[in-house]
Amino acid sequence: MRLEFTKMHGLGNDFVLIDAVRKPVTLSPGQIRRLAHRHFGVGCDQVLVVEPAVREGTDFRYRIFNADGGEAGACGNGARCFARFVHARGLSDKRTLVLDTLGGLVRTTLLPDGQVEVDMGVPRFEPAEIPFHAPAAATTHILEIVVPAAGQADIERVEISALALGNPHAVLIVDDVETAPVARLGPLIEGHERFPQGVNVGFLQVVDPGRGRLRVHERGSGETLACGSGACAAVVAGVRRGLFRRGAPVTIALRGGELRITWPGEGHSVMMTGPATFVFEGNIEL
Repeated sequence: MRLEFTKMHGLGNDFVLIDAVRKPVTLSPGQIRRLAHRHFGVGCDQVLVVEPAVREGTDFRYRIFNADGGEAGACGNGARCFARFVHARGLSDKRTLVLDTLGGLVRTTLLPDGQVEVDMGVPRFEPAEIPFHAPAAATTHILEIVVPAAGQADIERVEISALALGNPHAVLIVDDVETAPVARLGPLIEGHERFPQGVNVGFLQVVDPGRGRLRVHERGSGETLACGSGACAAVVAGVRRGLFRRGAPVTIALRGGELRITWPGEGHSVMMTGPATFVFEGNIEL
């Protein structure tokens, strides 16, 4: 099968986008892993597939596949790229789109300056909805992690905020993101038994009430240069812990650039604004 694709990125979080509207496409997990492979394929953090809408009141079905072939429920950086892609390809001339994802509905708005605003939906904190094994919802939880050590295993306890925003998220507050144990703790928390479907792990440094720095270990992809849903989850966690201003824009600096996030509080959607960039187009034989 010869497959046409477009390579895009949102702050360095890179994607392969597939138009499955004009020509239906079904990809196996193995084909997705091949596309995502940075030596044997195109190379990306996620593969995004644009499909015709199947739910009333939506414009497209938006499917997200991690580099390991597994399907994800949300990707904020991908949603911005998705919005620019369908507009550039002539699939829609609407500035505002409603996208149907595995994690729920996502609304995108293409702004005059080329940036994209994304309504990421209402965060959920009930353990069963994340999903996360805990007796009740709470602002923070203590997670015990078994850390392999020379000839033994140590138990390390970390404080996390757990929530769902399309995907499960765990957010840790750190003093400095540059020295945060992302490579060491990220995979261990991602696969922790209390997160039965895995989890995205954010390491957040609060600079001031309107600014933070973030690194994210993404479920199924590892650390990426940026994670839109992870940035939103970090702001939600920071607001609930009294570290960010409720309802005011918060700038989150990731390794690939900055996003602007606003969350009014419980029961309200998280709004994210940022860029989406075209890289190249091509085709590949799968």
